[in-house]
Amino acid sequence: MNQKGGVGKTTTAVNLAAALALLGKRVLLIDFDPQAHATLHLGVDPDEVEWSVYDLLLEPSASMKPIETRTGLHLIPSVTDLAAAETELTPMNDRQRRLHAALSSVRSEYDLILIDCPPSLGLLTINALAVAHEVIVPMQAHFLALQGVGKLLETVRLMGQGVNPALRVGGVILCMHEETTRHGREVVADLETFFAQSAGQNMPWSGARVFKPPIRRNIKLAEAPSFGKTVFEYEPTCAGARDYSELATSFIAPGQSPEGSRAPAQRIAPEIEVKKIEPKAQRAETQA
Repeated sequence: MNQKGGVGKTTTAVNLAAALALLGKRVLLIDFDPQAHATLHLGVDPDEVEWSVYDLLLEPSASMKPIETRTGLHLIPSVTDLAAAETELTPMNDRQRRLHAALSSVRSEYDLILIDCPPSLGLLTINALAVAHEVIVPMQAHFLALQGVGKLLETVRLMGQGVNPALRVGGVILCMHEETTRHGREVVADLETFFAQSAGQNMPWSGARVFKPPIRRNIKLAEAPSFGKTVFEYEPTCAGARDYSELATSFIAPGQSPEGSRAPAQRIAPEIEVKKIEPKAQRAETQA
């Protein structure tokens, strides 16, 4: 998740899911964004699906009907009707845990479940946070994105106080990364310093890390969705395919850094500040 749009959430969700499936994992990808970009990315037409995440939320007790788009990779597609789900779910007492209830019967069928969240902190994202074990934050190494991470971490902390006490921040995936720029190196160094200083603290992000390798800026990653393909099908030898393949290996083996990853640059940028948010009492749960 990331409340900022255009940072590589969908590209990461789709290609990381595909890379994990290629490693032999059973993966379920949930397109939780009304724009349905992950669905399109995998070559599924949202206008032609018979069952979607919208139906899942409205009838969580009904049978699951995910689409097996590739070997080992299943998809719960999205449709534009999902945009109306927040309004329809608002009067329901269990509105924050509809996804949790729906997935309870299928968790054991998959090794990993990835949820591509919308660029907002509304009811859909809260449903995703209520069921997730970890939050992964795709972001660009820019100053404004760095400031947004602090607010996002505080959101996770608030969710952990009520809706999902087990929720943790897994870390940050750097997308469209340019290691040659000083600004990018400063932001990455600041992130790594912040996570290092948080180790051992009683915070949801105390075990977080900057995932390696970063995903380099690569035009093939932008072109692949227009063909309904993952980057591994579209251009398997490109830099983007290599990066996501190495990332998947790092993702399932945290203690092993991909060969050739670079040491972090010296910290120059100011530290991330996680400010405490004091929401109004009646809005605390929903705004989490």
